[in-house]
Amino acid sequence: MDSFTTTAQRSTEVAAAVAAHPGRFRVLTGERPTGALHLGHYFGTIRERVRLQRAGVETFLVLADYQVITDRDTTANVRDNVYGAVLDYLAAGIDPERTTIFTHSSIPALNQLLLPFLSLVTEAELHRNPTVKSEFEASGRALSGLLLTYPVHQAADILFCKGNLVPVGKDNLPHVEMTRVIARRFNERYGAIFPVPDALITATPEVPGLDGRKMSKSYGNAISLSMTADETVAAIRRTRTDPDRRITFDPERRPGVSALLTTAGLCLDEAPEEVADRIGDGGSSALKAVTATAVNEFLSPLRERRRELATDDELVQSVLARGNEHARAIADTTLAEVREAMGTVY
Repeated sequence: MDSFTTTAQRSTEVAAAVAAHPGRFRVLTGERPTGALHLGHYFGTIRERVRLQRAGVETFLVLADYQVITDRDTTANVRDNVYGAVLDYLAAGIDPERTTIFTHSSIPALNQLLLPFLSLVTEAELHRNPTVKSEFEASGRALSGLLLTYPVHQAADILFCKGNLVPVGKDNLPHVEMTRVIARRFNERYGAIFPVPDALITATPEVPGLDGRKMSKSYGNAISLSMTADETVAAIRRTRTDPDRRITFDPERRPGVSALLTTAGLCLDEAPEEVADRIGDGGSSALKAVTATAVNEFLSPLRERRRELATDDELVQSVLARGNEHARAIADTTLAEVREAMGTVY
């Protein structure tokens, strides 16, 4: 039995345990605030976070502002991106009374955990991480120390709050495994401090961007949650399709057409093939009209809620202040336990 099969079986068992006893679990999840959140974030992660929160799982959500500079030279717009992400979270159903929303740079004790954790992994293990490899190749830059140690920083994110559940797609399983390795090695060397977290493999749909590639802020092919309806229509109209009037779902040979069908299908809760059959010989103009309508109708309640929330100038700041305060208290306690275990209390 290969490692993924074993992990998948364990994930199924964990999902059943979460459903039966949600209060036993603590989740850490989040993202880098490198741009506006988009449909890929919503269908890939935000929707699952809301579900877990509503089920009664204690949730921590990190906006990893320090990680913005893993592969770029500037933190320009990071504050706006953080504030925009918080509005998107709240509009989508994240409840700051039940989910702790915080930023990396506000939690010194979390980041201090990175130092002892780095002593528990080898350079070769860091270089083998597939996310480090892919982001390094995509950046076209020299490999920074921060990018190389990204998986260890993520382990600190999870373990500072003693998270024991990490919802991830299949591609992110290596990060969870690195965290499990670090937790085990620390416990073996210094004493049992950390839980060894489990991965909860989510049925995350890969939302293609408007050019058929993965939807990404860096590719400029995303439909942002904060776009207006008119901006959404304009972005979809610019999508490159092909002259064949018969609309079919064929991601390999018709990436633009198939990307629009997938997007419409997610928003309509239909298979892309069903959407294609309904459009038939309507051509790309009909496809774009169907997709724009589907997206705008799906996002309309979220956008309306976001507009209402944005009228309160102090809301986001208060949410972050409360979340940062809570996360700092937990991180300080965990770091104190780590220092005690390591014999570095003076």
